[in-house]
Amino acid sequence: MFKSITTEELEGELGAQLRAARLRRNLSQADLAANAGIALGSLRNLEAGKGATVTTLVRVIRSLRIEDWLVGLQPEVTISPMQMLKAKKPRQRARRSKKVEQPSP
Repeated sequence: MFKSITTEELEGELGAQLRAARLRRNLSQADLAANAGIALGSLRNLEAGKGATVTTLVRVIRSLRIEDWLVGLQPEVTISPMQMLKAKKPRQRARRSKKVEQPSP
């Protein structure tokens, strides 16, 4: 999906998307920072792609009401139909052990 994109480029893209979400809601950086309970400088760094803490990111996402971003990070685990076909069926019963006859002397 991300072909040779650096961490810095990904941070910049994330910051640009957060900035766009903020502007769609017609919020200033100061208003969003106050709503999120973070410092204005932290929000500026986040939008500029200069790094931020996970707490700062989550607070901004929640203030923008875009929590679905976080849900997308960990999709629900499902088993594919092919895996189900390849999987062995669970045992229903135990097998009786075969008696091994010992040769008579």
